[in-house]
This record gives sequence, structure tokens and C-alpha cells, in this order.
Amino acid sequence: MKYTAGTYIQQYKYKSFLPSLLNQNFDWQNEEVLELLSEANRKIGELNAYANLVPDVDFFIEMHKVKEATTSSKIEGTQTNVDDALLSSREIDPEKRNDWEEVRNYIEALNMSIGLLDEIPLTMRLLKQGHQVLLSGVRGENKLPGEVRKSQNWIGGADIKSAVFVPPHHNDLPDLLSDLEKFWHSEESMPYLIRVAVSHYQFETIHPFLDGNGRIGRLLIILQLIDYKLLEKPVLYLSDFLEKNRAQYYDSLDRVRTSDSLDQWLRFFLTGVIQSSQKSKEAFLKIGILRENYAKKIVTLGRRSQLAKTLIESLYSNPIISPREVEKRLDVAPATANRLLKSMEEIGVLKEKTGFSRNRLYELHEYLDIFRE
Repeated sequence: MKYTAGTYIQQYKYKSFLPSLLNQNFDWQNEEVLELLSEANRKIGELNAYANLVPDVDFFIEMHKVKEATTSSKIEGTQTNVDDALLSSREIDPEKRNDWEEVRNYIEALNMSIGLLDEIPLTMRLLKQGHQVLLSGVRGENKLPGEVRKSQNWIGGADIKSAVFVPPHHNDLPDLLSDLEKFWHSEESMPYLIRVAVSHYQFETIHPFLDGNGRIGRLLIILQLIDYKLLEKPVLYLSDFLEKNRAQYYDSLDRVRTSDSLDQWLRFFLTGVIQSSQKSKEAFLKIGILRENYAKKIVTLGRRSQLAKTLIESLYSNPIISPREVEKRLDVAPATANRLLKSMEEIGVLKEKTGFSRNRLYELHEYLDIFRE
């Protein structure tokens, strides 16, 4: 059966879009989609295999999460970059604090949601818990955090009459979200990556929350990849690809609704999986080379080499640090911490980033550059 995206329903003075239910037979296959699907599955398999070979991979995954949080939030208009996201609240510029808090919330929501997959099934209940964390104490805190909307929303435009897109009426959400949950766990023979792609489109079209739909919809991608066992660890995120192709991302979603062209969305999404998998694998390769280079350099520090090794290992999760944090992390005196940082700066492992004589911050700059790209 040909895929039909949905229909426009006349409401009071506007039309909302009612998407078709997913739990029905519809055609999603064509030769190009099948070729991309095969390539995407292969790339994810390679990434999985490589991630399993990387020692202490969980340290590096934390930086992948920071990158995902900043990029997914950037799509929604925040200006926080990776460097800012790694700073503590006392180190962040007050003018950047609101954006910083939104990114930190995303990281917390991501960690919590991934952890919950071990306890509860992938459901709207899980997403609502992530949504509550995402909007807690930030600009969207008055937009019903953790609750499905009870009023009409819209995308673009000054008001609903001039909106670019009006999602389904809130009275239709219970049936639509129940259908979406069933689709996540359906036993119908649809490849998992196609299911993930269709789920993202449907979630963004339903727009079940008053705020945060884009970020939760992109968080859903990684949750499905883990839940379907396509990934053993959370090492693949698509937000960087989606942000760099933002106009095409939005246009591709919209074209499904306006012309029932699901295949072009699938091609776009699978291309993102292929490119993102390759980029993640290349990042791990670069990290492997860097680790070897760091090991060679710190040997030259003599009796300080063991402290330097311990410090570097801790910096893989957060590669920006102050002298005070070094004191706490290594349980050393201030003078020892400062001498160690100075020595590591002299051999090119660390770089001081503030230019100040006080309140200095040091970064594992070559490692951090991998996530700035």
C-alpha cells in the first residue's frame, strides 16, 4: 500500500495536520533506500566493533554526549558550544548561563533516559521523564515539563494563522501516541533503521509537547538504536549531521507531510546514519593515536609521569580543568598541581586557555579539537 502521511483537519479558524497511524502496511522500499539501508547497517556494525576495541570507551562516550547536547540544542537556537558546556556554573559567563543550563539539562536527560532503558521499556513514560529533566528550571519550565500538551501548538509564524505547520489537535494525541508506542515494539518485519527513521518523522509531526520536541525527538533516535541492539553503547548521534544540513532536515520532514514522499526522508536519514557512523569511527581512530602520543610525551616527565597519566585519563570525560580541580582530583598540594600543569603545558599536552594570571583553565586541546570539528 502506498504511504499516505495524513490529512489536514479543519479546526476553528485553522487546519491541523492529522498524521496517518503507523501500524498498517505501507510501502517504504525502493532500490536506493535499500542500498543506503545496507550501507548504514554495515557502518553501524563497524562502529560497534571498533567501540568495543577501545579501552575505557565510556570516558570518550561522555564527550560524545556533550557534543550531541550542544549540537541538538544549537538546532533549536542556543549558542552554547562544546567548550562552554564543559565549564562549571561558576566559570560560565552570566550572559551565556541560560543556554548553558539548557545544554546541561539535555546531557542530564540523555544520561537518565539511557539509564532508564535498563529498567523500563521504551515508552512515552520514559520520554516524559526525559522531557521533565530537559525543561526543569530553564526557559521552557512553564511549558508543562514531563506532560503531553493539552492545547494546540504550532511551528513558525507569529500566530497559528500564519504558522508554517500546525501539528495534530491535542484531542488526537492519545491515539497517535499509543499507535507510535506500538510501532516501536511491533513484530512486523520492518528493518530497525527504517523504524527509527519513521519514528522520528512521526514524533516530530505529532509534536506531543509544548516545547522541547526537537531535542526529545533526536534523543529518541539514540534510545531506539540502543533498545533495538543496533548499538551496544551510545556512540552514534545524528544531531551534528542534522544541524549542518538543517534546512534540508526541516524540508525533508515537511515534504513527507505535503507530498507523501517518505522515501526522500528515508534517504536523508540513512545518509545521516552513514556519515555520522563514519565520523564517530574516525573520532575513535584519532583518539587512539592521541593516546599513544600522550603516553610517549608524559614518559619524559619522570617522577611526575604517573600523576600526569592519571590526570589525562580523567580528562577524557571532561578535557577542561582548573588547578583547584587538579588538587582535588589527584589529592595533591596547590604547588604540586601547578607544577604538573606547567610541565604538561611545556610538553604540548595541555594548553592554558584563558590567558589570565589567575583563575586559569587548562585544556587537553588536541583531544578537545576532535569534538569541536
